[in-house]
Amino acid sequence: MSTNTVELAITGMTCASCAARIEKKLNKLDGVSATVNYATEKAKVSYPQSISTDILVEQVASAGYSAALPAAEKAPLEDADPELTSLRTRLLVSVALTVPVIAMAMVPALQFSNWQWLSLTLAAPVVAWGGLPFHRASWTNLRHGAATMDTLISLGSIAAFTWSVYALFFGAAGESGMKHPFTFAVDRGDATSNIYLEVAAGVIVFILAGRYFETRAKRRAGSALRALLELGAKEVTVLRSGIETLIPASELSVGELFKVRPGEKVATDGVVTDGRSTIDMSMLTGESVPVDVGIGADVVGATINVGGALTVRATKIGADTALAQMAALVEDAQNGKAPVQRLADRIAGVFVPVVIGIAALALGYWIGTGNPVEFAFGAAVAVLIIACPCALGLATPTALLVGTGRGAQLGILIKGPEILESSRRIDTVVLDKTGTVTSGRMTLVETIPVTGESVENLLALAAAVEGESEHPIGRAIVEGAGAERATAVKDFVNHGGRGVEGTVDGTRVLAGRAAFLRESGLTVDDIETPLADAENRGGTAIVVGWDGRARGVLVVADVVKPASAEAISALRDLGLEPVLLTGDNATIARSVAAEVGIETVIAEVLPADKVDAVKRLQDEGHVVAMVGDGVNDAAALAQADLGLAMGTGTDVAIAASDITLVRGDLRSVADAIRLSRRTLRTIKGNLVWAFGYNVAAIPLAAAGLLNPMLAGAAMALSSVFVVTNSLRLRGFAPVRG
Repeated sequence: MSTNTVELAITGMTCASCAARIEKKLNKLDGVSATVNYATEKAKVSYPQSISTDILVEQVASAGYSAALPAAEKAPLEDADPELTSLRTRLLVSVALTVPVIAMAMVPALQFSNWQWLSLTLAAPVVAWGGLPFHRASWTNLRHGAATMDTLISLGSIAAFTWSVYALFFGAAGESGMKHPFTFAVDRGDATSNIYLEVAAGVIVFILAGRYFETRAKRRAGSALRALLELGAKEVTVLRSGIETLIPASELSVGELFKVRPGEKVATDGVVTDGRSTIDMSMLTGESVPVDVGIGADVVGATINVGGALTVRATKIGADTALAQMAALVEDAQNGKAPVQRLADRIAGVFVPVVIGIAALALGYWIGTGNPVEFAFGAAVAVLIIACPCALGLATPTALLVGTGRGAQLGILIKGPEILESSRRIDTVVLDKTGTVTSGRMTLVETIPVTGESVENLLALAAAVEGESEHPIGRAIVEGAGAERATAVKDFVNHGGRGVEGTVDGTRVLAGRAAFLRESGLTVDDIETPLADAENRGGTAIVVGWDGRARGVLVVADVVKPASAEAISALRDLGLEPVLLTGDNATIARSVAAEVGIETVIAEVLPADKVDAVKRLQDEGHVVAMVGDGVNDAAALAQADLGLAMGTGTDVAIAASDITLVRGDLRSVADAIRLSRRTLRTIKGNLVWAFGYNVAAIPLAAAGLLNPMLAGAAMALSSVFVVTNSLRLRGFAPVRG
């Protein structure tokens, strides 16, 4: 049976359990297979032709959420996020209204005549408008028999506010001169003389603050695709009727010829019809050495022409190009990544039914023992009020803010709380080679002159002719030569992809592949052995010759970063197994792995194969962290349970990752995982205390012994503890000094 695939944009989700609920609802339809991602707010659905997309949308709506089909043309992503802006506005207004409410409730000196009515006026919009997202989500959860943090927040704030309104209008709390005395005395007073508006408004503000920071981090998930799309060429010089015309790259058609000058990006996938050059393909393959291309060679859009001018015939455009397929890989990986349910939601799922049960028991007990109905309701409502833990809203964001702040000082940027949940389970670290374990740029590592020739003279002449080239290998030779470089070069010629030649102080000097020197009539017998040795070690050998024969070999390579071996050792100390994954050839990969102490090597892979390699490890039961720096790593970074991008790499890799290592130091990987684990432990500790203070007070509330000061104190003490506990993360230190 043939199936179709569609990607639905989902709105209304507030947590990972929402995503799971939508996924379950869609999968109930015959023949439908759906995955829903909370971070990207998308559902990828495979469905039979017998089912229309309208039915899918209706099914999502029946779960209490909204779904929309993708637009035919994707609108450009705007910097402003309406939902985030709305949440920020809601938070700021709620803070401004809540601060005086809490101050008046906690400081008797501020309790002027009829202060309680001003508190009601200020708190009402906070509970009704500020807390609206929580009330909506709570109602959706209630309809489906589920309880989350939103249920707890909504239930507690509404209970506190409703009881306060009742006490003000029908009890003694509305009388002029009413005070909240500064006492923590536990006694059974008149429940209708107490109001809890500071609890109702305070919990909304604290949770809104936490939700804002989480949403801001979550919004960055889609930026990987934005960065990928930005990579493509914006304009292209097309040949129409033999005339060169500059047009937007989006207007290019299959079969048209276009020019690619040195330094320009290739506009789209195509075949070279004229010219020779060198193309930097590291975006696609990860290889640090550029690829030589000539007539008949395939080129890929968004790669960079670093040599001569080319004429290319477009063979693929739009969604068919390698760049677009790479973007699809990233998006698929993000959609396929299992959402992590917030720890607070898991706790709330058990806590809420228990609290409601205790409140019902308290109500039944006090009525059953002949107490006034008002007293019984007061005790039941007090249970719901005290169970609403304001510090719960601070538990995650405070630890996250302090942890990420300390991480930023160490060059480690953590994007969001869900990421931390993944870090504790990591057992395998997959490392890209180029730019991650190695420097990512060519370096002169060895100079081998033939007998009778000096190193200084060989370097000087080679650097002179290579200095006229823009090739990365040429630049590496020039930098390696340093002060040895001679500068007087005449009649320079660049033989695209094969070598260069020029006249230096009257001597015709050639540098390039051994085959190029042979074709030019030079003897290369003297350098056969060092040439083979260099290539066996994974280096790139450049033969230099003049006066009829080769005079030496210069070996350039992408060298291992100084700290890489130490970093691998630190990962092993954390119980993690390192794996080297690269698009480079196996010889080079094994050489690098041996140098840094990695045993498992996966080489010569394309971006799609990198994703498959990560998936294969995950299917084997491993929890995988991926470390990379290039565009070709983006999909694998998104697929991994934890993606870490080197900050020295591309914007695409950084956008697709969960953690960015600003300094490009591989030792930061171990530090990032340690910091993530410690921050997660802190969040867990915060949650225990956030609930703990309130749980301890529930028996007092059920017994009718709760007074407003005690409720306020529980809220304040738990919040202070959470903040203080989070501040301990400032003392986190890296392994190295």
